[in-house]
Amino acid sequence: MQTLLEEFSPVISESTRQGAERYKSQSGESSIEGEMSKKREYKVVSLFSGCGGLDLGFVGGFNFLGTQYASNPFKVIFANDIMPSAVETHNHNFKENSCVCEDIKKLLDTNQFEISNADVVLGGFPCQDFSLAGNRKGFDTERGKLYWQMKKVIELTKPKVFIAENVKGLVLMPGALEKIKADFSKIMPAYAIQHKVLTAADFGVPQLRERVIIVGVRKDLKAQFKYPDPTHAKVATKKLLPWISAHAALSDLTDKHPNQTQISKAKNYGVHLQGNKAIEKNQPSPTIRAEHHGNIEFHYSNKRRLSVRECARLQSFPDTFDFTQSASKNYVLIGNAVPPVLGWHVAQSVLGVLKNNDAS
Repeated sequence: MQTLLEEFSPVISESTRQGAERYKSQSGESSIEGEMSKKREYKVVSLFSGCGGLDLGFVGGFNFLGTQYASNPFKVIFANDIMPSAVETHNHNFKENSCVCEDIKKLLDTNQFEISNADVVLGGFPCQDFSLAGNRKGFDTERGKLYWQMKKVIELTKPKVFIAENVKGLVLMPGALEKIKADFSKIMPAYAIQHKVLTAADFGVPQLRERVIIVGVRKDLKAQFKYPDPTHAKVATKKLLPWISAHAALSDLTDKHPNQTQISKAKNYGVHLQGNKAIEKNQPSPTIRAEHHGNIEFHYSNKRRLSVRECARLQSFPDTFDFTQSASKNYVLIGNAVPPVLGWHVAQSVLGVLKNNDAS
């Protein structure tokens, strides 16, 4: 079986070509294909990696719903998660097998983290304590303070750029985002820090997932970060494609697709409870959540909950990405992930910073 990160045939869809033209204004590249010819590899450290959604977006080289997302010159030299199921899935799908199963705090406290430099640090630090769907305990839990470990890694590796991803609820909790940005701003060398809430559907993901993307660019770099421009919109324009609906994303799936027969058997507990409504057929799905307690949404026409593969599709994972765990564990891994397609677009903006800095 062909591994996920082996070369795909260079099929570039029209929507990706349009995205390339927008990207060209940021980086000077004439096309997405041009990225594949670059010899330099930028070193990436990935924290709280999960099954690897954001890492896949940065590495690229995958196909989703007929669009080829080209390979990027990023190499994940270290990845980490505390969940064995996440690490097993990550290492199964990435040929580097770079993901370490350990508490990042322990690795740092015992001097077992040995990476001394990196170009990029990624971190989707745990979001449950800031989520609108959770108890929102914020900084009152050890989990809510895990961004501190990301801060320590940034201080040790001094990347040119770091990306921190979290739920939109972080923006809505009074003072939370400000505190995190203030703590990141104390890192030396100094970083220019900004944030923006991105909607995954605006970038070709069939899901109305909103996430805050915090970006730090080292101030000695002669380049600025520009958030990616949307490629899709609720209403199509001359420049933007229409949002991808749940039906468009799922209608071709059969039991022959991997994980399509993994389906939650939880009964319907009533539409007044979270996750017990059918998703809309002609709209992107609501946010695919990680907690597997009977809150996996129902299919728009089949009287059952969404399958594992359907959730993966709605998160923009390619069908070549294998989920080898039990159904309940796979639901959690998928719900915790950054949509790879959204990650790919963020990666283009990071790549623009690095290449512009190299050229200066």
